[in-house]
Amino acid sequence: MAKSKSRNLPDLSDLAQPGQRIEIRVTPKAARASLTRDGSALRASVTVVPENGKVNAAVQALLATAMGVAPSHLTLLRGQTSRNKTFVYSGGVSRN
Repeated sequence: MAKSKSRNLPDLSDLAQPGQRIEIRVTPKAARASLTRDGSALRASVTVVPENGKVNAAVQALLATAMGVAPSHLTLLRGQTSRNKTFVYSGGVSRN
């Protein structure tokens, strides 16, 4: 996956705590990729189609960028084929 362009993403570095579960609602096939935070609720829109795990990879990369961590430190725990997904942060050094 190519490195994404700089986006206006919220600062989610507070979620970069080992063992932190991150629940997110995803909208595939959007006009542009975005990530919004409304209180404790996270919503992501990605431009890819929901096939062969492309959405999961796109959300993982988007979330990692906003958190300032490597995508490999985020693991999809629940929601492989659902719009509601739960990622867990496994720890590691942040890129901030």
